[in-house]
Amino acid sequence: MLNGNQKLGAFIVPTGIGASIGGYAGDASCQARKFAGISKLIVNPNVVNAGGFSGITSNMLYVEGYSLNEFFKGNIKLLNSTHNKIGVVFDKGIPVDVLNIHINTINAVKTVYGINVYDYIVTDDYVGVDFKVEENGISTGSVKNADTLLMAAKKLITKGCNAIALVCLFKDPEDYNTDYSNGIGVDPVGGVEAVLSHYISKELLVPCVHSPAFEDYGIYPKIVDAKSASEYITPTFLPCILLGLDNAPLISKEKGISIDNLDYLVMPYDALGSVPVFEAVKRNIPVFSIKENTTELNINAEKLGKSDFIQVVQTYDECLNIIEKL
Repeated sequence: MLNGNQKLGAFIVPTGIGASIGGYAGDASCQARKFAGISKLIVNPNVVNAGGFSGITSNMLYVEGYSLNEFFKGNIKLLNSTHNKIGVVFDKGIPVDVLNIHINTINAVKTVYGINVYDYIVTDDYVGVDFKVEENGISTGSVKNADTLLMAAKKLITKGCNAIALVCLFKDPEDYNTDYSNGIGVDPVGGVEAVLSHYISKELLVPCVHSPAFEDYGIYPKIVDAKSASEYITPTFLPCILLGLDNAPLISKEKGISIDNLDYLVMPYDALGSVPVFEAVKRNIPVFSIKENTTELNINAEKLGKSDFIQVVQTYDECLNIIEKL
C-alpha cells in the first residue's frame, strides 16, 4: 500500500471553523501539495475542494471526516483505489434548471477527465437542509429528511457504485456571512455539509462528499478575496468532489493502510480538540500545530495540557522542513 520507506502523513483542516488557511475555497491546497511531495498524504476534502477546481494530487488520500475519525481510532483501513464508480444523489428540491446545469457539469467532468460517474439519482423526497453560523463563529445546521438521501445512496450502491457524491439544495449563504467573499469569517455551509457526508459514510462505509446547489447560479461579477475566489466563478461546485472521489481510498475493516502506518499529523494551531489529535497523541504519532493557521475554536496544545506531546511550529514551510528530516 505504501512504496518502500515512503512516509504517510495526515494534513487536516476541519470544516466550518473559520480557519485562516483552508477555511475558504481550496486555499490550503498549495500547502498540502508541498507535503504530498514528500510523503503519501491523507487530506480531508475541505483542504483541496475548490468549486470548479481541485488541489488533489495522485499522492493524496481523500478521506471524509467520519471515515477519518474511524481511521484514527483504528476501526477502519484505507484501500488504494483508482477510477471509482461514482454515484451522484440529487436532492428532489433542486429546480430543473439547476439540476440540468449539474448534469452538464457531470458530463463535462467525465469528458475532460475520464471520471466514471456511473449513475445519478434524484431523492424521492425533499432533503430539507438548514444551516447557520453559531454565536461562537462555528458553522452548523440540520437536515430534516436524511433518510431519503440514504435510500437513494443505497440504490446507487446496489447498481454497482462504490463512492457517493451528494448534492442538496441550499439557501443563498451570503445572508449568513457577508464577509466570506472578503476572506473573513467562516464558511456558513461547511458544518452542515459535514453532517450530510458523515451520515452516509457511517451508514454505508463508502467515500462520500457533499456539494451544495443554489437556485442562483449566476457568476458573481465583483472582485472577491483570492481565498474565496474559486467559489465565485462557477455555477456548481460539483467538479472538485468528483475529482476527489475518483481515486478516493475505499474503506475496509480487514486490509489496507492503517493508523499504524501514520508518521505524522499536521493541524491548525488552535483546532486540536478532535479525534485525530487525541488518537495520534495516544499512539505517539508526531502532531504538529501550525501557528500561522488560526481558527474560531481556540483549542491549542497549552489549553489541552498537551504541550509536551504537540509541537507548535510557526509556518507550514517550517513544518515541512522538520518532517523531511524525520
